[in-house]
Amino acid sequence: MATDDPTDPLTIALSAREIEIIELVADGLTNQEIADKLTISKRTVDNHVSNVFTKTGSKNRVALLNWAMDNGRICRDGFNCCALPENDSPES
Repeated sequence: MATDDPTDPLTIALSAREIEIIELVADGLTNQEIADKLTISKRTVDNHVSNVFTKTGSKNRVALLNWAMDNGRICRDGFNCCALPENDSPES
């Protein structure tokens, strides 16, 4: 049965950069630390985090990480490390 729920994990298309941002948030980095690590502006990171919150229906970082763990987007210490199909295009 198809769903029109924009937060349905099967229909959410996250970019490679958004997945990378989620992983760095999971590592405990602040937006400024993420910006420094990726050599992008903090404002760009703020925008990525905001977009990810919107796409996943998360209201804060804890909710985002719960969503990511529940949907196999991040893995911690071998827990919840199932191989899900990638939404991203192949890397060149």
